Amino acid sequence: MLFLEIAPFALKTSPDPDCDLAEIAYSGRCRRVHKWTHYFRIYERHLAKYRGSAFKMLEIGVNGGGSLDMWREYFGPKASIFGIDINPDCAELDTPQSPVRVGSQADPGFLRTVVKEMGGLDVVLDDGSHKGKHQRKSFEVLFPLLNEGGLYIIEDTHTSYWLRFGGGFGRPGTAIGFAKRIVDDMHAWYHRRRPRTPAQTEVGSVTFHDSIIVIEKMRRDPPGHVITMPKSSTAAAEGAEF
Repeated sequence: MLFLEIAPFALKTSPDPDCDLAEIAYSGRCRRVHKWTHYFRIYERHLAKYRGSAFKMLEIGVNGGGSLDMWREYFGPKASIFGIDINPDCAELDTPQSPVRVGSQADPGFLRTVVKEMGGLDVVLDDGSHKGKHQRKSFEVLFPLLNEGGLYIIEDTHTSYWLRFGGGFGRPGTAIGFAKRIVDDMHAWYHRRRPRTPAQTEVGSVTFHDSIIVIEKMRRDPPGHVITMPKSSTAAAEGAEF
């Protein structure tokens, strides 16, 4: 969903070339789609590997249902794509191809029930309230349920700087602030601050884009290092007398 607070950013009327996801969004085949135009290439970069596969995706915040249509066409019939929204009117968007469940992204019981119905979770896309407290709550519940190698994506993180979403430059508790903490916790092996997220052992990478954060779930062992020697040096050492 697009929010304008600082400037009336221009609407772009044609898609970027060679971007399948943008072509689908602009095609008119979907219900209403409202995205920042630079998102499409970011999503293709991270999600193209899932095309044609039987993976499981949960979208938080379905608005008019257009993004669900976009994902369905892009990923194909094998994908399991669910949407959730707090707006009761979104129940009308429910289809067998892209089920929609009504509830809050800050309700742990509701989130777990949806994931159970899905039978697992490979990708989460948070396009919900855009408020830090809700984004963090969803992450705390859903990231542990994410399959190994899965992706957790938070969209529209520019709202971390906007007061009406509880944000502000450098303000703690925003999605961007929380993601920065995850980066610190990934490096907990090297500092004495106690990690507050599972990032030390369960996050493989955190990628920051303009208004999108992509967090990869990957089990990590404690880091180690190695010193190797050229074969000539090894042979010389073995033949030496001490």
